[in-house]
Amino acid sequence: MKTIFLRVIDENDKAAALLKAIREPEKARGGQRFEVDAASFSAIPQCPFVYRVPAPMLALAANGETLIASGAKARQGFGAATRFHRLAWEVSPAEIGAGRRWLWLAHGTKPAPFFKPTFHVVLWADQGREAKADVLTRYPYLNGNYGFKIQAEEYYGRPGLCYGKRTGRFTVQVMPPEHAFSFEGTAIHAEASVDVWHLLALLNSEPIAFWLNNASAQHKTYSYVDSTPFPVKIDGRLALLAQRGWKCQFELRRSIENGNYFALPSLLQSEGENLAQRANAWAQFVRDTEFEIAEILGEINDRCFDLYEIDEADRLPIRLGFGGGIPEQSSSSTTEADVDDDLEDDDVEISANPEGLAADLCSWLVGVAFGRFDVRLATGARGLSTLPEPFAQMPVCSPAMLFGDDGLPLATPPAGYPLGFPENGILVDDRGHPRDLAAAIRLAFDEVFAARADARWSEFELLLDSKGHEIRTWLASNFFEYHLKRYSKGRRKAPIYWQLAIPSGRYSIWLYAHRLTHDSFFRIQNDVVVPRLAHEERQLTSLIQSVGPSPSAKERKDVAEQEALIGELRSFLEEVKLVSPLWHPTLDDGVSLTMAPLWRLMPQHKPWQKELKSKWDDLTAGKYDWAHVAMHLWPERVIPKCAADRSLAISHGLEDVFWAEGRDGKWRPRPIPTRPMDELVRERTSVAVKLALRGLTEASAPNGSKARGRRSSS
Repeated sequence: MKTIFLRVIDENDKAAALLKAIREPEKARGGQRFEVDAASFSAIPQCPFVYRVPAPMLALAANGETLIASGAKARQGFGAATRFHRLAWEVSPAEIGAGRRWLWLAHGTKPAPFFKPTFHVVLWADQGREAKADVLTRYPYLNGNYGFKIQAEEYYGRPGLCYGKRTGRFTVQVMPPEHAFSFEGTAIHAEASVDVWHLLALLNSEPIAFWLNNASAQHKTYSYVDSTPFPVKIDGRLALLAQRGWKCQFELRRSIENGNYFALPSLLQSEGENLAQRANAWAQFVRDTEFEIAEILGEINDRCFDLYEIDEADRLPIRLGFGGGIPEQSSSSTTEADVDDDLEDDDVEISANPEGLAADLCSWLVGVAFGRFDVRLATGARGLSTLPEPFAQMPVCSPAMLFGDDGLPLATPPAGYPLGFPENGILVDDRGHPRDLAAAIRLAFDEVFAARADARWSEFELLLDSKGHEIRTWLASNFFEYHLKRYSKGRRKAPIYWQLAIPSGRYSIWLYAHRLTHDSFFRIQNDVVVPRLAHEERQLTSLIQSVGPSPSAKERKDVAEQEALIGELRSFLEEVKLVSPLWHPTLDDGVSLTMAPLWRLMPQHKPWQKELKSKWDDLTAGKYDWAHVAMHLWPERVIPKCAADRSLAISHGLEDVFWAEGRDGKWRPRPIPTRPMDELVRERTSVAVKLALRGLTEASAPNGSKARGRRSSS
């Protein structure tokens, strides 16, 4: 017996539409009126009323011809606290991969068929020991069963497919080996007998997306995907289409600077007599590639409609989506302590406008200036790697990076390399200085464009700033905001180029996070700021002497501006002195916590300064005592917590001191630690650090932003 379902939710006049569906059933059938055997719904988890799906698909599900029956299965994996998540560029590349501290993490994503970059990693040292301990601390009623939050770990590292759970348009991507997967980035693994490319094409089709939107709405959990109808018949063309789709998406995303396979910025991947022509060529490439992807998906849809034997009457409603799809879920604020809500891993929009492409090129040039990216890839002195195997192990350094034979970043320029770079990761905004960032960028630009560099440089600066300011102005005022946006995903913010500045913005110091050491701020203090301050003081003395006893209004203004600059530099020097003794960076903590002690040195970007101040306040309050920076600054507070929280003890290398594993496999606190607690505190307490911490805590509020003054003549 069939049940009648009437749907008028998309109609403006619902009463009239409902009456028409009742009085004129033949005209309303398939639009507002559906007649379905409700017993067939039992084949789907929780028996949703999927009355709109085509009958052939419902029949397949009812007969048990589903994804899981075909030999493939969806699985959710890592759902522990976001404390264990990082963006890949936050941690050392040497620590990413199987058997190392961090595994790649397949995460949620906006619609992205076939391929997407992997931006996240997850802490998986010693098979996730710390994360498992944290789960058991948070949920003591689990009685040792961490599998509530960390599932299917035996499949971590295996290649497969993955998809974002929260999406209105279901799409699936290739997942290379050495990946974990999360609750949001669910994995699909297939038996060897299943053609994974055929599976990838089918799962990116409109019939599948429509089915899941009706069966599970916003959240495509693994159980709904497992029960998706899957035809036994194979269309060999689908696998070829999926491979083409993967290649198109891959090539399109080789311009994403923080992607796994970044090669060159878009303006250096395209040809043209000038930058405008290159921008047009890139925009055309993007249009052509997106059109090809659309064609591929269109053919996949047509072939899948045939495989499912969906007639023309049912195809149109699927393509129209019955009034549209489900809106994408927006991100809301969260903290490192959140447990249940994983981060949505947004893909990067591909730049196509000239201004955005110029900013992308400038960012790459900054990377070259710091020795992160290899300029030889742009000059042709080093060849670009060939298209990788989709299911091969991913590189920890993108092809664009300057790396050695071991595939890891180089700390010094290799023999014959055409450019120098700061091995200590420090550049400055200081005209004439040997480590001036703007000058280093110009040297890299000249290396790329050679004889045509002058003409293209003028065009480049104009694209960055239509008002005709030089690149130094754009770097001081705009680059950090651009970089922060590009290097933030979901709710994580992780800039790796840091701008320390005076409030007026007339002087900045730029740092590359991966080159910093515990003595970096002593170097900044003694080798950078002190000499600059002395130079400006000499400039002021010379200026006062030159104007004489009766200066003009303009001369008085020049003197006042110079005095203001010196005042800012003196305050800046004092701020650096506050930080220098306690600075001890550990990138594993994450960028925001590592940078938190520096919040006073970043007045040029108020939102980021506010973010860092919030992290600093939370650190001070003991919210992130798992972090190495917390142990460094407050060992007297953190060490006792290690005796009560095994995950903290693991984080700080004190598990054996405070915890013991019983014969039943459960860990319990030792009645007496193997070492006295006060001894451990003394070992980790530095008088210099404590004095510096007190000075930083008691220091008056830093100067606020001031109006930008004229740059000094260096």
